[in-house]
Amino acid sequence: MDAHLRKAVFIDKDGTLIPDIPYNVNPDRITIDNETIEGLRLLKEEGFLLVVVSNQAGIAKGYFEEKDLEQVWNKISAILQTHGLSIDAFYYCPHEPNGIVQQYAVVCDCRKPQPGMILKAASELKINLSQSWMIGDILNDV
Repeated sequence: MDAHLRKAVFIDKDGTLIPDIPYNVNPDRITIDNETIEGLRLLKEEGFLLVVVSNQAGIAKGYFEEKDLEQVWNKISAILQTHGLSIDAFYYCPHEPNGIVQQYAVVCDCRKPQPGMILKAASELKINLSQSWMIGDILNDV
């Protein structure tokens, strides 16, 4: 193992980090449970990077645009900041083969359960995947 590589926990957004409200990009509806905050705190204390990896098929389905996700990330970051926490990186997949927005209606290697987002994060953040974990609320997340 390369001693310079870091360990991480990859976290699904909807239904794991925040309650699942399908296709929500309204920051006023975003909350994080106290138990989740405590879990994130424990992971940070153990030296894990916290990396969100999220399928965002609502983009391909035309429900919202990529730029709409910025307010979601900002709200999550603001909530966590009040608890002295932060997410190290956010990655998302805008693709869905059955989408109606042509540029996103494709088969890709980043849509979970494919490993694209995790492999990209591992490369960019210098993560040792053998020392890392994935947490999600459905089987396709892992």
